[in-house]
Amino acid sequence: MDTIKDFEIKQRKYMPVFPKATGKTTVYIEGYPCEDDEPMAATIFHGVQINIFYDQLSRYFAINEEIFIGVDSFIYYVEGDITKSVAPDIYVVFGVSQDIGRRSFYTWSEGAVPVAVFEFLSDSTANQDRHEKVELYLNDIGVQEYFIHQPEMEKPPEFRGWKRTQAGNIIEMEPDAEGGLFSEALNLWFRWEKHRNHVRLLRPSLPDGTPITTSMEEQHLKEAAEARVEEEVQRRQELEAELERLRAQLANRQNDN
Repeated sequence: MDTIKDFEIKQRKYMPVFPKATGKTTVYIEGYPCEDDEPMAATIFHGVQINIFYDQLSRYFAINEEIFIGVDSFIYYVEGDITKSVAPDIYVVFGVSQDIGRRSFYTWSEGAVPVAVFEFLSDSTANQDRHEKVELYLNDIGVQEYFIHQPEMEKPPEFRGWKRTQAGNIIEMEPDAEGGLFSEALNLWFRWEKHRNHVRLLRPSLPDGTPITTSMEEQHLKEAAEARVEEEVQRRQELEAELERLRAQLANRQNDN
C-alpha cells in the first residue's frame, strides 16, 4: 500500500473523538494583554523543537477543524483576573475552531481548556515547569495531561508527564522501556531522538508506532512516491517498446516465409 495513503487511513482511525466546546471562538478580549517582553524561544534548541513539534501536530490534527494548537500564547483561565494566565510552549484544545486566529485563549469564553500541554525546559523556567506548573495546569486550569522535555543534548535527558485520574488525583505517567510516554488524551506516543544541531527532539507517533513526519520528511516521501510512479511508467514504456519490437520482428519473419 502507498505509504502516504496508508498513513491517512491510520490518521482517521486513531483521531480522538470529543464533544464540541460550549462557548464561542474568541479572538481577543479588551484588557487582557496578549504580549509580553519575553522571547518566543529561550534558545535555538527550543526554537527548533517548538517549530518542528508544532508543524507535526498541526498537520496531523488538520483533518479535524475543531482541534486548535496553540504556540507560546497566553491562556487566561479566570474571567476578570488578568494575573491568572500562563503561556505554554505548545498546547492542544479539542472542540474549538482551528481556522480562526486568536491573540490569546480565554477558557471561560471558549468553553474549553487544553487537553494537553507541553513545556520545553530552559534554565530560567525548569524548576517552575517541574513543580508549580504541574498543579497549575492539571488542577487550576483542568488540563488532562502535562509534559515536560529537555531539548538540549548537552544536558541530561528529561521527559516526564503527569495526568489527572477520573477521581481527580494527579499522577506521574510511567514511561515504557524506551522512555516513551503515551498520551491517552491525544492517542499518541511521544519519544525523543537525536536531531541535528545538538537538539534532543521530541517526536509524536501513532499508537501502532507509525511516526508522524516533519514537513521535510513528508516532502521526501512524496518525492520518493513520485519517483516510483515515474520509474513504473518508464518500465511500462520500455516493455511496450520491447513488445512492439518483437511483434515487428515476428511480422518480418512471416513475410520472409
